[in-house]
Amino acid sequence: MADMATLPWLLLGLFIFLAFTTEAATGFGSIVIALSLGALVLPIAEILPVLVPLNIVMSSTLSWRHRHAIHWPTLWKLILPLMVVGTLAGYGLRPWLGDQLLKNAFGVLVLWFSGRELWRMWRGATASAHGGLWARVWMFLAGITHGLFASGGPLLVYALSGLSLEKKAFRATLILVWLSLNSLLTVVFLIDGTLLPAAPRIGLLVPVVIAAILLGEWLHHRVNEERFRQAVFMVLWCTGLILAWPG
Repeated sequence: MADMATLPWLLLGLFIFLAFTTEAATGFGSIVIALSLGALVLPIAEILPVLVPLNIVMSSTLSWRHRHAIHWPTLWKLILPLMVVGTLAGYGLRPWLGDQLLKNAFGVLVLWFSGRELWRMWRGATASAHGGLWARVWMFLAGITHGLFASGGPLLVYALSGLSLEKKAFRATLILVWLSLNSLLTVVFLIDGTLLPAAPRIGLLVPVVIAAILLGEWLHHRVNEERFRQAVFMVLWCTGLILAWPG
């Protein structure tokens, strides 16, 4: 318990609660939000072995609940082959970058993602489809960002822009993508020796994730999702600016 009693880890627990509540309420953002805020107080390399297994708690629950909506051909033939290779490549790049460069690069990713979403909301723009080759290039790059930051969502959603899947199938398929890739990363963290030292913190934070899921499910039917997403993206944009600023 004392291991969690330092201010940075207590703050991370709060950020995890906010981030996972947001994902349960709106369908996006658990790791992007938690890592963006958490990187302000802790090194990314210390946060990821905690966040990734915790995300499995949420994604496994939601994948089982929405399993009938998963679009299996898109998952197996299009997304996973490219993203698994990209994720392993991104993980391999991490030791070469160093924590400060990782933090700056993640800040740029968050700035791009949040700025793009805010611009789309302001303009009322709809997503345009990419060509087949470019979609696959962006999926591979999404895998790299997932290997680096466990945050492949921004680029994968961009890669799949204009895909003719109904909203329910799109969301259910992406949830299973995160369950698959985060399970892969958790095995990698077990092999590289970073998972077991993080296990006590993971155990202490599981109840936080469960509480966040319950609150998010309750909020899902009671908040204006558009305004809520705008507020979240504004916070992400400001946080990305801080992380991207050369330090």
